Amino acid sequence: MAKSKNNAKKVSYISVPSQIINSLSSSSLQSLLLSPKKPSRNRFFGLNLYRSPRFWFLALFLFCFLGMLKLSYNLDPLVPFSPYPCVTSQPQLQYSFSKKLTTRSQLGFVSNGEKNDKKDQEVGSVDARELKSEVGFGSNEVTDESLKGVVDFQGGKSDVVEEESEFWKQPDGLGYKPCLKFSREYSRWSELIVKNRRKYLLVVVSGGMNQQRNQIVDAVGVARILGAALVVPILQVNVIWGDESEFSDIFDLEHFKRVLANDVRIVSSLPSTHITTRPVVESRTPLHVSPQWIRARYLKRLNREGVLLLRGLDSRLSKDLPSDLQKLRCKVAFNALRFAPPVLELGNKLAERMRSKGPYLALHLRMELDVWVRTGCQPGLSHEYDEIINNERQQRPELLTARSNMTYHERKLAGLCPLNAMEVARLLKALGAPKGTRIYWAGGQPLGGKEALQPLTREFPHFYNKEDLALPGELKPFANRASLMAAIDYIVSENSDVFMPSHGGNMGHAIQGHRAYAGHKKYITPNKRHMLPYFLNSSLPGAEFNRIIKELHRDSLGQPELRTIKAGRDVTKYPVPECMCSDSHARSSL
Repeated sequence: MAKSKNNAKKVSYISVPSQIINSLSSSSLQSLLLSPKKPSRNRFFGLNLYRSPRFWFLALFLFCFLGMLKLSYNLDPLVPFSPYPCVTSQPQLQYSFSKKLTTRSQLGFVSNGEKNDKKDQEVGSVDARELKSEVGFGSNEVTDESLKGVVDFQGGKSDVVEEESEFWKQPDGLGYKPCLKFSREYSRWSELIVKNRRKYLLVVVSGGMNQQRNQIVDAVGVARILGAALVVPILQVNVIWGDESEFSDIFDLEHFKRVLANDVRIVSSLPSTHITTRPVVESRTPLHVSPQWIRARYLKRLNREGVLLLRGLDSRLSKDLPSDLQKLRCKVAFNALRFAPPVLELGNKLAERMRSKGPYLALHLRMELDVWVRTGCQPGLSHEYDEIINNERQQRPELLTARSNMTYHERKLAGLCPLNAMEVARLLKALGAPKGTRIYWAGGQPLGGKEALQPLTREFPHFYNKEDLALPGELKPFANRASLMAAIDYIVSENSDVFMPSHGGNMGHAIQGHRAYAGHKKYITPNKRHMLPYFLNSSLPGAEFNRIIKELHRDSLGQPELRTIKAGRDVTKYPVPECMCSDSHARSSL
């Protein structure tokens, strides 16, 4: 009995999870709780090992340790612990990519030094993004879909293989670099022109931001041709968007004046000596007029009256100008027209947020109601939306800019219609865009809303616009200012590694020239007229379809193109050869 009492005193108890207890047999449980008999010599390899409480304690410890280790390995090793348990953030991934932000000098993009100066601010931005991710981008309502999008953007895994895809390969720029060396005659006349105090040119520009930008470029050219000082262009209130932005709201006025100081004198307003002067008003300038026509038409009256007022300069100046004037147009478009500091700062921030996970594609989607109405095309959504477009077109026939003698199907096959979301997705997949491609989409809200974008977002779920990327309050100063919003889109798109428009337009043309001037960064021009028949051929195997689409776009990826190959090309879209120089070998290889 004494021996039994001693044994009873040696009974020990171990806290074991219920799952383990349930999995053990009664005999095993009893052996776990009761102390064993004296072990045999072969205690580590004999059967009595399993009766040892030390063995089970060690097994339990290893089981828990391995479980915790497995759990830790399942977590993304790049994601730190977050103060918000439902959302994680991820530091920037490093990736090897040959093309940097080469347009800093033209658009004033943030330099490395500025990034270091703003280190504390960036840390605060990360915390703010984590906070915003609790409710999803641009939403006051928590949804699984919105949280998924935030996690994918900020803390999702990146596939290194995808980042090194052929899709991100840049075209061969053939050594072309910006080259704006003016002739001696141009420089000799410059001194006389900038000293002139008698002649002043007033211009009123209209349309959206990119259309206004084109007219400002031409306004500087007209002022140079006439030897007049240019009063800061007046931006007409946009009748569609009601935007009342002025020049200095969108562009950096002092930078504009400084860059053009040796070419054209820029003044903020008419001097007092000319305020009461009755200006010569001309609003019916023909399309594509030459410098000789401008001088013959306006110079005599301008010398007499001192002030000339021009309206509607869109495409009024010829695209085939003398070399010095072509260089001047490039200087205005690529150097002088820098965006205003507040716009530039936010645009650069959004671009950095897109780039924080590696390369990204900027996509200019032209799917707004007015685009479908003007082009005479249908979005392919439903009969209901087709009726909306047809009714709008009947009520306002002046909006139709397409040829009225063509049916919708004829326009479509001729490549005159914007690509819809399904066609954009098929094109990008055929060109090798990885599933994980991060896409920034620029443009207004598409007809049909998010439903119209679903064929694209299903294939490429990492899909963001400025509302998605901006932190709370960042877009508030630009609310109801369509031109400023368009400028932000322009900056993020120009910063992208690859850019593609779904349809031609002023923004696409301007960015094409800007990317060429920055070293021929990749720019995909959809070959709609030739590729659409293959889109309609449902019997074509997928691999063959992809091969054909790649072949059709082999020379449409932003390679250097000579403006002079075809008459009427705009130098701000094709800056070679007037505004970019290279060696003779590169020129001969074009």
